[in-house]
Amino acid sequence: MFLLLLLCILLAWFLSQKLYARYWYRGLSVEIDFQERFIYEGDTSAMKETVVNDKLLPLPALEIRFSSNRNLEFLSEASANTSSTDRSYKRDVFSFLFHQRIERTLPFVAHKRGFYEIFDVSITGYDFFFQSGHYAETHQDTVLYVYPRQVDTCRITLLCQAISGMLLSRSRLYPDPFEFCGIREYRREDPMNHINWKASARTGNLMVNQFDSTTSISLSILFDIEDKLILKYEELVEETIRIVSSLCGRLIKDRMSFHAAGNGLDAVTGMPFSMYLKAGGGKIAELNQKLACMDSSRTAYSGVELLQKEAGLRRTDHTYIFVSKNREDDLREAMRALTGCGNQLLWVLPIRAAEASSLKPCAIPHVTILPWEI
Repeated sequence: MFLLLLLCILLAWFLSQKLYARYWYRGLSVEIDFQERFIYEGDTSAMKETVVNDKLLPLPALEIRFSSNRNLEFLSEASANTSSTDRSYKRDVFSFLFHQRIERTLPFVAHKRGFYEIFDVSITGYDFFFQSGHYAETHQDTVLYVYPRQVDTCRITLLCQAISGMLLSRSRLYPDPFEFCGIREYRREDPMNHINWKASARTGNLMVNQFDSTTSISLSILFDIEDKLILKYEELVEETIRIVSSLCGRLIKDRMSFHAAGNGLDAVTGMPFSMYLKAGGGKIAELNQKLACMDSSRTAYSGVELLQKEAGLRRTDHTYIFVSKNREDDLREAMRALTGCGNQLLWVLPIRAAEASSLKPCAIPHVTILPWEI
């Protein structure tokens, strides 16, 4: 009897080995996906882990392993079976009957701006005897854009007011009769030919057509993220990118068109940042995607070269917004050359609060410095 039992066990073990070696991966699918395609720096989101065993053969134990960037920190129960070194390595174990689907939600917080991908998932399946595992890998195509965190509304409003003051000093605003943008109540200074008589009859009050304003504004936003010293200032570099994202988004919504350029390299395309942004807000998502992909550890050229390239265009009566933490003398000389053709420049300078007292005044004509303490 004992010998017969032993033979049955050996036969079951042999059949299990053969059966699982041939069929364990059939009908099996693993998908790791981000629930959202974009979030902002500091936001909480989640990954969705979906595993399907679409066959009659059960899987007593299935081990899933994948890695993600360590700037995406798993929260609560999702942090179990996770180790962090250069990346965050996640391990999950499942047990399946036949034709079964299991979904798990893995919440995380995004600590840093960036472009994040999950490439491959390794799978290990075990039979009922757990003696040897069967291995496979499946490619994943899932990405997440973490946009730069938006700066405080009050601070960006003050910056926009400074820009408006510079622009209004050289540009005359006047209504464009071809750009209708709405109806409002009549004011004493409104011309009679702007009255909308149909709307006035409908509301019982005098109403006038409202038109957009046009200007001869010529504006560019330049930013420099070079961090070449031994002592790195990563937080100041990241604040530079946040300022650019928030400022460009605000100006676009305020119906302004302008060119933006920087010396940071795109981690995906390897190209320096350059973008024409048209009024109306249609390109805000594209702007933030490009800024999310920017590799802050590499630059296409120095901040001085960025200003020299712009000076080579020989623009006149142009307004520049320059965002840079760097304060070297050669950078100031490049600003002087850029403003020598009747241009003016607002230098937004991210700086640590402790260093604000040591900041030198800017004595360059047509250059206004705006310290931005963090």
